[in-house]
Amino acid sequence: MKLMIYSYQGEWNMPLDSTLDSEKTLVIVFGTSKKEKVDDPIEELLQHFPNSKIVGASTAGEILQDELLEESIVVAVMQFDTTRIEIATQHLSQLDDSYSSGVNIANALKGNDLKAVFVLSDGLLVNGSKLTQGIASVLSKDVVVTGGLAGDDDRFKETWVIAEGKAVPGYITGVGLYGDHIHISHGSKGGWDRLGMERVVTKSKDNILYELDGQPALDIYKKYLGDKADGLPATGLLFPLELKADAKTAESKVRTILAVDEKEKSITFAGDIPEGSYVTLMKTNYDRLIDGAEDAAKEVFLETYNNETILSIAISCVGRRLVLKQRIEEELEATLDVLPDKTKQIGFYSYGEISPLASGTCDLHNQTMTLTLIWEDDASPA
Repeated sequence: MKLMIYSYQGEWNMPLDSTLDSEKTLVIVFGTSKKEKVDDPIEELLQHFPNSKIVGASTAGEILQDELLEESIVVAVMQFDTTRIEIATQHLSQLDDSYSSGVNIANALKGNDLKAVFVLSDGLLVNGSKLTQGIASVLSKDVVVTGGLAGDDDRFKETWVIAEGKAVPGYITGVGLYGDHIHISHGSKGGWDRLGMERVVTKSKDNILYELDGQPALDIYKKYLGDKADGLPATGLLFPLELKADAKTAESKVRTILAVDEKEKSITFAGDIPEGSYVTLMKTNYDRLIDGAEDAAKEVFLETYNNETILSIAISCVGRRLVLKQRIEEELEATLDVLPDKTKQIGFYSYGEISPLASGTCDLHNQTMTLTLIWEDDASPA
C-alpha cells in the first residue's frame, strides 16, 4: 500500500508506481473541489493504473495521516492478493433520484461473497438519507456500508466524484469488496453539546424543514445564531441539529445545513427531517469533538486483526473543521493514537458521512468523525 500527495504546486511527492497496477488494485483519490487542479493528475493516475479501480471525491480539506491539507490531492493505492473489486456508478439528474440510485448501486454490487460497499456521492445534488435507504433496502445488514458526500470547502456550489475516469458533478460511485480474506471495520462518533429546548418537527418534506413547534424553522434558527445568522448557510455548520424519531428513543442522528430559503423560511439539510420527529440545536464543545474522534477509533472492531497493514479512511464533517480551526489536526491525531501502529490514513472533510447505525443498517450522519478500516489477511494456505 502506498499513500501519495499531489501538491498545490503541481507535482507528486513520489513517482507513480505502475507495478502496483492490477485488477485487484483500488486507488482512492480525495482532492480539492477546484476541478481545473485535479483533471490532469487524475489523468496521470489513469495512465499509470489502467487496470485498477479508481474512485474519489472532492473535499472541504484533504486528510493524510494526521495532517490537514488544502488544494491538494491525496491518494491511497491498495493492491489486494485475492479480494475482488467492483465499481457501480449512477448519475443524479434530480434530487428525487437519490433512493433509486441507492437501489441501483446495491443491485449492481450485491453478491454472495460481498463483504462491504464504500460509497462516494455528489454532496449537493443528493438526499443522503434517501440514498442510504435505497442501499439498505437491497443489501443485508451483514454487508458493511460506509462512505461520504463530497465537499466544496464552505462554498456549497459544486462537488465532484470520479466516474468513468473523470471528476464530474452529479454522480454516485459505489465500490464493492468481495471474498473471504477482506476485513472491514468502522466507527462513527460526534461530540456536540445540546443548545436550547427539544422541539417537534411540525412541517417538513424529505430533507426540507419548514416548521418547528408550528413556527417558521428559519426564524427559530436565526434566533439561536444571533449575529452569525448573516453568514448562513455556512455558519449553520456550527449549529447542527440532533434528530430523534421520538422523545423517548436514545438513538439519534445529526443533521447539518446545506441551504436556506428566505422566502419559504425553510432550511434544507443533508438528510431527511421527518414530520413528528424531535430535534435539538447543538453547539460547539472543542474537547468533546476531539474526544468524539477518539471514540470513533475505539469503536472499531479489531478482533479479526492480525498485524496486517490497515488503510483507515477518515471522513469528518466540514462543520467540525470550521469549529476546531487550528485545533483540527488534534482529531486526526486522536484517531491514529488509538488505531494499530500499521495503520495508514487518508480521508477528507465532507458534507455528510455514511456509516451503520447500532442496528447494522447504513444511514447518513452529519458532524461526525467516521472511520472505515480495510485490510486483507494472508490468503496463502496453512
